Amino acid sequence: MRIRAPRVPSILSTVSLAALLLLTACADLGLPIPEPQAPSDEPSALTLTKIEFDDLESWDGENFASVLPALIRSCDAIEKKAPDAPFGSDERMGTIADWKSICADARIIRPGNQIEAKYFFESRFVAYTVGDRNAPEGLFTGYYEPELQGRWAPEAEYQIPIYSRPPDLVSIDLGQHRAELKGTQLAGRVIDNKLIPYFSRAEIMGGALRGRELEIMWVADPVDAFFLHIQGSGRVRLADGSTVRVGYAGRNGRRYTSIGRELVAMGAMRLEDVTAPAIRDWLRANPAAGTQLMNKNESFVFFRVVEGEGPLGAQGVPLTPGRSLAVDRAFLPLGAPVWLDTTDPLTDGGPLRRLLITQDTGSAIKGPVRGDVFWGFGDTAARRAGLMKQEGRYYILLPKAAERIVPQS
Repeated sequence: MRIRAPRVPSILSTVSLAALLLLTACADLGLPIPEPQAPSDEPSALTLTKIEFDDLESWDGENFASVLPALIRSCDAIEKKAPDAPFGSDERMGTIADWKSICADARIIRPGNQIEAKYFFESRFVAYTVGDRNAPEGLFTGYYEPELQGRWAPEAEYQIPIYSRPPDLVSIDLGQHRAELKGTQLAGRVIDNKLIPYFSRAEIMGGALRGRELEIMWVADPVDAFFLHIQGSGRVRLADGSTVRVGYAGRNGRRYTSIGRELVAMGAMRLEDVTAPAIRDWLRANPAAGTQLMNKNESFVFFRVVEGEGPLGAQGVPLTPGRSLAVDRAFLPLGAPVWLDTTDPLTDGGPLRRLLITQDTGSAIKGPVRGDVFWGFGDTAARRAGLMKQEGRYYILLPKAAERIVPQS
């Protein structure tokens, strides 16, 4: 449950540049290590260029029927919204009414019918190349659902707490106060009628929340716990062999810092060698320095026990392995089909082209051309997600009804 912020009249007047550095998205998902880029005088801007389906490489070879269940899961969330509401933050994406019509058509397709599914996508949608000021290339990473060893109570080596969301954590949607801040949030705690930064990772791991009965469970490995925060959800295996799924419940609002980039800066690793497995190995080989390094990422994630299917993405629906994509919802909406064209790190750079549904987001996912593919659970998913940092592009599918508001270019 989201904790509503108390009314604090002086908050906006005290949001200075330092406070704005705390602005984040919803979750720490993925481990991006992009090449440094020269600063641009122009902010990112989403551009859309119409493209024919026949021009999408490997389009005809897709298994369209296997994508429909993921789309219908998004429809479960879409259909709860008012018809006249916009579909996302960009009016070019159409209205909820446009997408409800899409959802109604998707639900009548017979499960597994490849011909009907392909015709559905080609007859109901128009494809557009997504660009950042017409630049179509971007970074694509992967994430997965990790498994940790844990217990309901601290015992022996199980001493690392997984915390639930503290009741004094306040989240503010600044877009409700200033249009130019739409899609950004500020988090902290209120002391003497002022919003101040919430405890950092180092402070929390040092005991700032101890004694408040916020612990959900305890795990054995601090590195596994850190990567659970990075992924945003996971499974915890208990002593009797059963598993409990935990999902994202909030974050402390502190800035996300890539520890991979920090390893490069300190000369411990070359940029091209930075992957999640390599980082994990370094942290375990250097426990004292690893603790200091992990604390440089001040962002801290809180969890809740998730019943039923999961993990849940930012859209509130269960994610589908290999079909769910995390994007920056300041530019792209959640629930839209996207054709991804990139390479697969497990096949020596072989093509990775597939249709996915935008169902998640993350504080490390920034910009119009930026995506994080959810690969599911297990060793293969973990390996693919840990190695993935590929250049590529994607194409969004929008309802034909939305053509009325998409400028043709």
